[in-house]
Amino acid sequence: QVQLVESGGGLVQPGGSLRLSCAASGFAAAAYPIGWFRQAPGKEREGVSCISTNGGSTHYSYTDSVKGRFTISRDNVENTVYLQMNSLKPEDTAVYYCATTCSGRAGGVWGQGTQVTVSS
Repeated sequence: QVQLVESGGGLVQPGGSLRLSCAASGFAAAAYPIGWFRQAPGKEREGVSCISTNGGSTHYSYTDSVKGRFTISRDNVENTVYLQMNSLKPEDTAVYYCATTCSGRAGGVWGQGTQVTVSS
């Protein structure tokens, strides 16, 4: 029973905020890179952010379009990775997925996705 389950998506106005959750079960999220990805209609899937820990040092990455607006974090007790999304823009509208990868390569564990819609 190895799963990732996203939640927290919804409809928000431009400039608003959402916090997405990626709940891991059957494995420790801290033992793997956990990435957030998104896919909008008619567009390719793109990497949004990733968190990974090696030797006690945690690394964070963000695609340029979300730097300064989004923050990735991990709660090891809850075994959950979060994506805090502030100053949301219509172009952030997409289905957001989390996965056990920073690169988006095939395989690994992927969640079912959660819809984020930014519209006035």
